[in-house]
Amino acid sequence: MGKILSNITQDNFTYVAEDEIGQIVGFANGGKERTGDRLYQGELYAIYILEKYQHQGLGYRLVSTIATKLMQSGISSMLVWVLADNPAAHFYQSLGGQQVYQKQIEIATVQLVEVAYGWTDTRRGII
Repeated sequence: MGKILSNITQDNFTYVAEDEIGQIVGFANGGKERTGDRLYQGELYAIYILEKYQHQGLGYRLVSTIATKLMQSGISSMLVWVLADNPAAHFYQSLGGQQVYQKQIEIATVQLVEVAYGWTDTRRGII
């Protein structure tokens, strides 16, 4: 797998994964948790990997990189919000994330359920 590039600001950072020829195949974006949660101070805002590159460990590497950057900023807890029926939710569970919150949201007049998976201590690593 190619290298992971970064675009970092103080509160929001993005890591981009490239294949062997420099094509972007995925990214992860994270930073400080956006609602002021007292327990989960970091947040994985988004992650995307092209289907061809899924199930090869790249998602783990990207999430782990976000957690490491948060730790460098003094933040050792993290959460991610996903739609409840998103098949990728199992990915967060496989990394040791525990379902910690649930809320209803509305997108284009459709009511959906969103759940948060959290890690209370990323210093022990993302499993």
